[in-house]
Amino acid sequence: MPDTLCLWLRHETRPNEHRAALVPADARRLVEAGIRLTVEESTQRVFPVHEYASVGCQIAPQNSWPSRCPAQGYVLGLKELPDLPARLRHRHIFFGHAYKGQTGAEALLRRFEAGGGVLLDLESLVDADGRRLAAFGHWAGYAGASLAVLHRRGRLVAPLARLSRPELDERLRCSVAGESLTAVVIGAHGRSGRGACEALRTAGVEPSRWNSAETRCLDRDALLAHDILVNAIGTSVPVGPFLTEEDLYDPQRRLSVIGDVTCDVGSRLNALPIHDRATDWEHPVERLCRRPTALDVIALDNLPSLLPTEASRAFSAELWPLLLELREDSPVWERCLNAFRRAAGSLTDE
Repeated sequence: MPDTLCLWLRHETRPNEHRAALVPADARRLVEAGIRLTVEESTQRVFPVHEYASVGCQIAPQNSWPSRCPAQGYVLGLKELPDLPARLRHRHIFFGHAYKGQTGAEALLRRFEAGGGVLLDLESLVDADGRRLAAFGHWAGYAGASLAVLHRRGRLVAPLARLSRPELDERLRCSVAGESLTAVVIGAHGRSGRGACEALRTAGVEPSRWNSAETRCLDRDALLAHDILVNAIGTSVPVGPFLTEEDLYDPQRRLSVIGDVTCDVGSRLNALPIHDRATDWEHPVERLCRRPTALDVIALDNLPSLLPTEASRAFSAELWPLLLELREDSPVWERCLNAFRRAAGSLTDE
């Protein structure tokens, strides 16, 4: 790895993506450690670009990384890349969602193959035991459970807009007179699950907490008896479906809202095959069926962007020390690189 590290924080092109992988306070730490840090201007990032300039970052025009980032630089982001350039020559750090057979995964990997670049997928940023070292899970769970409660209470306003946590919590605490909501969180001991449970408690709902023991011998009658299901599992191997088409039309079903935080739609790991696409900020809710009672799903794949300030600060705090290790022969980044090599090596000749 080079002694003088060039890191380039790109603008996020996805609409309604307000987060930053690195916040200004932590950008200062990297600059002070001798890293050359460039930050692109952005029309939607929650942190204004002048805050990065004030801590010593260089500023570049929005979407200028393809032509202006040095060949040996690292391009840092969160969500998907724009369609161009077709050939990716840089080393990119972001959530590629390309190793589980997701839609578009092969096309992305072939762009790296064509340009000679590398994907260091943030999902593969793990310790020796496979535990994630930097993740948005807590705030994904918090936002996902919050939206499920607000929808169940008839108070979810679309299109969605970013909020601060105090604003969201104020909405959660406004319960409906006489209500007695029940909720189950599957994957309750993980980051996302803990965040979901915290949001539900803020809303005055004490959730049932299910983990592998409960899903190994799934009690679907008990699952269907809840008002809200929050799917917050994290798995690298397929699991049996939590719900089937038959369950939707069970006459005893009380379940009316699903918050699919995991959102593995289009993947072999999808534990909720009753829906096959993500929802969006304009239309966050999809109706799955109308009888015997309505059942809706919320499946946003950038939930933490609902709370971009809190989510970005928490993620950046975990990430910035690891970025310093890019200058070393770090086993953390070697694991990321090896994951990419395995995925790229599995591509078949066209």
